[in-house]
Amino acid sequence: METTITIPNKQNIDSIFDFLDVSEATRQEYKYRIGAFVEYVKQHGMGNNSFLEYKRELADKNELSVSTKNKYLGSARVFLKELHRQGLLPTDITHNIRSFKQDKKHKKDGLSSEEVQILSLKAHQSSKTPDNMRLKAILSLLVLQGLRQCEIVRLDYSDIDFIAKAAFIRGKGRDDKELIDLHPETIQVLKEYVRVCSVADGPLFTSHSNNSRGRRLTTRALRGIVQTFLKELGIEKVVHGFRHYFTTTLVKNYKGDLLQVAKYTRHRSLEMLQVYNDNIKNKDDLPRYYDAFKEVSF
Repeated sequence: METTITIPNKQNIDSIFDFLDVSEATRQEYKYRIGAFVEYVKQHGMGNNSFLEYKRELADKNELSVSTKNKYLGSARVFLKELHRQGLLPTDITHNIRSFKQDKKHKKDGLSSEEVQILSLKAHQSSKTPDNMRLKAILSLLVLQGLRQCEIVRLDYSDIDFIAKAAFIRGKGRDDKELIDLHPETIQVLKEYVRVCSVADGPLFTSHSNNSRGRRLTTRALRGIVQTFLKELGIEKVVHGFRHYFTTTLVKNYKGDLLQVAKYTRHRSLEMLQVYNDNIKNKDDLPRYYDAFKEVSF
């Protein structure tokens, strides 16, 4: 027997997510991606197998990465479970349906040392305008601290302790703030930034655009600022590539001491750090692999 429900309108769909115990960034992510599932249901109707069928449709979208497919599937899963919890859907049609299996190896390269040198030199040579100083401050937190985008935009001025050279950040999926040590160069750049931009309280980074001037910078806006800068330099990398660079640099310099590296990268598990370590070892071993077939030519 098929389960039937009436698809809520946009306002009601948003309200479904409003009472979830998640961060505002996560809530907005759900609201952004649920539209794809709603459109699917409008075209195909809602039945007991709709979630599974939606997963199969996503599986055929070769233009999407596995990570992106899981984000769309996850939004639909949360949406349907919440409908069931609120009594709007008789059964949980997501039960026993798994997410897509995702390879934990990195699919995209991080920034190289050469690319970081290029962008740091360009930033260093730029004039001290508010936009440039904000960019330099953001870059210092990406390159020297390995902060995630969400961690940067959540920072308040009061989170920075210039004397102790430390900052309180709220990490991914965390409710409380944790203390991290700041690199001396990061402190210097942040001091210049708050002086030039007259930041003395509230959000550390705010929008400079006419429509949202003074409001806390969003992760989307941060990506736009950094991606524009990378594009100007001809660097074809994503913003998350800075965290790859940060982690890889530490793993190399700490000679595989992953426990110590984890204190700086704040990975909850050493499993992901081991992926970095394995990638470094594999690249270091390539000359031996090439040499094994040096007598072969076509």
